[in-house]
Amino acid sequence: MATGLKRVLVAIAALCTLGGPAAAGPAILFDTTGGTVLYAEDVDQVWHPASLTKLMTAYLAFKALKEGKLKPDQELTVNETAFKMPPSRLGLKVGDKISADLALKAMVVKSANDMAVIISQAVGGSEAGFAELMNSEARRMGLKNTHYANASGLPDDAQLTSARDLATLTEAIITDFPEQAYLFSMASVKVGKKDVETHNTLLKSYDGADGMKTGFICDSGYNIVASATRDGHRLVAVVLGELSSSSRNVRAAAMLDYGFQNYVWKTMLNGSTIATVPGAATDTATAGNIRNDVASCVEHHARLRGRHKGARGKADPVPPDPTLRGTDGAEGAASASKPAATASVN
Repeated sequence: MATGLKRVLVAIAALCTLGGPAAAGPAILFDTTGGTVLYAEDVDQVWHPASLTKLMTAYLAFKALKEGKLKPDQELTVNETAFKMPPSRLGLKVGDKISADLALKAMVVKSANDMAVIISQAVGGSEAGFAELMNSEARRMGLKNTHYANASGLPDDAQLTSARDLATLTEAIITDFPEQAYLFSMASVKVGKKDVETHNTLLKSYDGADGMKTGFICDSGYNIVASATRDGHRLVAVVLGELSSSSRNVRAAAMLDYGFQNYVWKTMLNGSTIATVPGAATDTATAGNIRNDVASCVEHHARLRGRHKGARGKADPVPPDPTLRGTDGAEGAASASKPAATASVN
C-alpha cells in the first residue's frame, strides 16, 4: 500500500477511536481559551513552515495597521521582485497598484507570494528588513525553533519553525488581533473581476471551520493550521509534513473531532499548555525533509522519477492535485513539463 494512502487511512481511523489522533508528522491541538493542549506530537521537531510563514507576515501587517504605520487604503506598487515571485501569486504586472487591505486579503486567502513581498516592503522597507522584524517578533514571542529568511515561505534552508512555535504564533494572532479574524475565514476574495479562492478547503468541508492557513513546499510536505469553533469552544490544530493536501485535511479534521468529542475530560485532566507541553526525546534541530516521499514532487524531478512503482514496474500516476504538481513554491503551481527550480534544500 502506498505510504500516502497508509497515512490517510491511519488518520481516518483516528476518527473512530477515543485513543487520540493518529501519529504522523509534528502536530499539536489546543484550546484558544488559555492554550490548553489536547494533543501533541513532536512539538519541537524543527520543520519548514512553507506558506505558514505568512501567519507572521500577517501578524506584523496587523501590528503596522494598528500603529498607523500602514493604512488600509495605502497603495502598494508591484515591483520587479514581486512580479517574478513563483506561484502562488496574484499575478499583477510591474507598476500595478493595489491597496494594502486587498493585498493583505489576497496574501491570506490566495497565499499570494507577490503580495507578501509588497507588504513586507511597505512595512519593513525591504523584504530583508522585514525578515529582521519577523525574527525580532519571533524572539519576543519566545519562538525558540523559528527563524525567517523571507516573508512568503518559499524554499530557504534558514526558514524554520516547529508545531509549538506555530501554535504560539496562532494564539497571538487570535488574542492580539481579534478584529482581523474574518480574514482567515474568507473562502474567496474578489480582486477586480476575479474571485480568488482559498487553498484551505476545510473552510468549506468541516463543520465550524473558521481559519487559518495552509502551506506547501516539497521539502516540508503539506502543512496546515486549522481553526474551528463548536459549542463556544475554539480549537486549533497544527499539522506538519503530510504527503498530500487531502491527507493534511483528514488529519486536521481527525484532531479537531477528537478535541471536540473529548473536550470536557481533556481540559479537566490536562494541565499542559502550549508553553509547558513536553516535546519528544527524538525532536531535533535538523529540519524534517519529506521531499522524496511526496509523489507530486518525486514524479517531476528527473533524477527521482520512477521511484514510486506500480504493480507492473511503471511509475504510479501523480495524485490528482493539478494546482500543486511538482511545485517548490509556497503553496503554488509549477509547470508540469519540467521540475520547479529549487532555491535551496529546505
